Amino acid sequence: MKNEGLNKMSDEQLLKYQKTLRVVTYMLLVAILALLVINILKAIEKGVNSFSIIPIALVPIAIVNFNTLREIKKEIKVRNLK
Repeated sequence: MKNEGLNKMSDEQLLKYQKTLRVVTYMLLVAILALLVINILKAIEKGVNSFSIIPIALVPIAIVNFNTLREIKKEIKVRNLK
């Protein structure tokens, strides 16, 4: 979401969006770590396969989410919500 969209949100919507995005982002990180561990164990047993790229492909989504969380935090600071 662009910064203009964050400016148009109400205070309650912004705080709810921050909470939801934070939960989703950390769940994604847990899934990425689990996939990495599973892929490493499978690579040791059977070698590398095409599914090994999936955790690496999900990392940009986590980066975008963290950047959005940073923008939300700045907007919350500008509005003096917390």
